[in-house]
Amino acid sequence: MREGNVFEALERELRIRNYSRRTAESYIFYNRDFIEFIHKDPRAVTTEDIKAYLDYQTRTKSAATISVAYNALLFYYKQVWHRNFFVNLSHPQKEKHIPVVLSKREVERMLAVTVNPKHNCIISLLYGTGVRVSELAHIKMCDVDLDRMVLRVFQGKGQKDRITILPTTLKEVLSRQQKVKTANDFLFTNGRMGGCLTAASIQKIVGQAAVKAGLKKVVSPHTLRHTFATHLLENGVDIRYIQELLGHAKLQTTQVYTKVAVNNLQKIASPLDV
Repeated sequence: MREGNVFEALERELRIRNYSRRTAESYIFYNRDFIEFIHKDPRAVTTEDIKAYLDYQTRTKSAATISVAYNALLFYYKQVWHRNFFVNLSHPQKEKHIPVVLSKREVERMLAVTVNPKHNCIISLLYGTGVRVSELAHIKMCDVDLDRMVLRVFQGKGQKDRITILPTTLKEVLSRQQKVKTANDFLFTNGRMGGCLTAASIQKIVGQAAVKAGLKKVVSPHTLRHTFATHLLENGVDIRYIQELLGHAKLQTTQVYTKVAVNNLQKIASPLDV
């Protein structure tokens, strides 16, 4: 079987299962890379071949990247080729890190130094709604419900819609945008023919604000998402509500914020202070 036909089956299966474009591209990439590494027909692949490839990846790649490669190979050989040699192959362990979280004061400092109204609104929405950077970039005016003060996240991660809260402090600025934009306009545009602002531009805006505010932490849009979840938890919001707002499929994913919430720690005095 020619290589093109081999990977056409993979692409078709990914489309049928409605995998995101980004996931599909990474799955195809790692399977092509694997075949180039072993120089074999996919039907001749063995467990040892996969172990050798994953071991090779550990020399230069992070645990998270190796996990993606593993999942890509697992999907292809199990779902397309119906091979079962993954049964006895352990999943690579990801490195476990607790998320970086800002204090309320640090968020306020970032907003205080961000005088550009558009940039200020971007940072406010990231912190005030907990959306991912890609989700923020694709917000349209029809997703903003100021009567109910909620934001619809259309086709977020996992191709799922969800609803999250809108901060009342942004009601006025969002109301002004509704008056000058149509329902299908993006909330944040790149200035060229109304296209949406890129994730890279949003990351740059957040990073520059953190530096200007004098923060010593590495701050990204996802840091503000972590901060949103942690502050809700510290304020007594039930973790299952937080799970829904973030769009997590598993409660276990949301429970990481219990490790960084300080409301319980503040009840404990350090022995140095006693």
